[in-house]
Amino acid sequence: MSTVLVIGAGGVSSVCVHKMAMNKDIFTDIHLASRTKSKCDTIAASVKERTGVDISTYEIDAEEVPAMVRLIKQVQPSLVVNLALPYQDLPIMDACLEAGVDYLDTANYEPKDEAKFEYHWQWAYHDRFKDAGIMALLGSGFDPGVTSVFTMWLKKHKLKTIRQLDILDCNGGDHGQAFATNFNPEINIREVTAPARHWENGEFVETPAMGKKVEFDFEGVGPKNMYMMYHEELESLAKFNPELERARFWMTFGDEYIKHLTVLQNVGMTRIDPVRYQGKDIIPLQFLAAVLPKPETLGETTKGNTNIGVIATGEALDGSGEKTFYINNICSHEAAYEETGNQAVSYTTGVPAMIGSAMMVTGKWEGDGVFNMEEMDPDPFMEMLNEHGLPWQVKELDGPVEF
Repeated sequence: MSTVLVIGAGGVSSVCVHKMAMNKDIFTDIHLASRTKSKCDTIAASVKERTGVDISTYEIDAEEVPAMVRLIKQVQPSLVVNLALPYQDLPIMDACLEAGVDYLDTANYEPKDEAKFEYHWQWAYHDRFKDAGIMALLGSGFDPGVTSVFTMWLKKHKLKTIRQLDILDCNGGDHGQAFATNFNPEINIREVTAPARHWENGEFVETPAMGKKVEFDFEGVGPKNMYMMYHEELESLAKFNPELERARFWMTFGDEYIKHLTVLQNVGMTRIDPVRYQGKDIIPLQFLAAVLPKPETLGETTKGNTNIGVIATGEALDGSGEKTFYINNICSHEAAYEETGNQAVSYTTGVPAMIGSAMMVTGKWEGDGVFNMEEMDPDPFMEMLNEHGLPWQVKELDGPVEF
């Protein structure tokens, strides 16, 4: 039915390509490209062994727009799936515009020299994509992505309006390492060390990074400390749900992670400005990312579950007054590794990337321009989550969260 070109060769890409190969009726021809072709070849070999499907691989610098355009024209995909770094979103969008091909990503653009997560750079492409008659779908991961779809499913089926929203991201997995991040170290640490922001009464309120901590008992994991931080879906959720009075994002971190990160910050290893070393400019955080364990190598040793979901409070659709619902997914690291060779943090992003791609290439989600997940019908996406390894559950709570 479709030819797709996937850019990037990390853990998320590995999961996405494996799951695409498991759905040959939707993705009939899969191509994979990254700066390091050997990583693509490793993924392709695993896909061949597990599914029998052949994947074509290429070397590409995604920031080189003319090279990207040549590759797109060579492959002739109906969709380019950007699973590279967020810094590369705009060049890949430029290449898709020039080649006239639809675009999908899992994380919004951010400049290399500033930990600033905003959609305005990509939203500014809307008219150009619309005029070109092509579609861009932003943020088709888990958070952003599934959490936005969860929210809109609740709004479609349970709540007329949403007054308060909390996104809870818990990774209860243990990989046995003293310090390692479960997705790209550079992006992870930039997110965590940036000031926290949450939506309240029509504006974003900024607070110190990791300044608010709450304990929450997660099903399948147990009690965990979670910290309020900023995440990009807060911006799109606030835009497409203007009645929101408050929206917050929470992520769990263990004490050892916090201890190591604090030391690394104190000695300057999380800096993103250039430092002169032996006659060359280096970025300390990029050097740190190079020496930390690669997320895609953690799958075999990671045990436990993730639990990611949203708690929403608002006016019930049935007119019964204010209600609070909690909708979430619990994913096993061991099961994710058995199926795709990757741990659950990669799995919970890679599967939604595949599902978002399926929505586009099958025409269930369509349009000309740049779109966020909140603008699409949640039902077909939610159905595929249940069918492809990320089953969800929803329950009514006694009342709004008290934290």
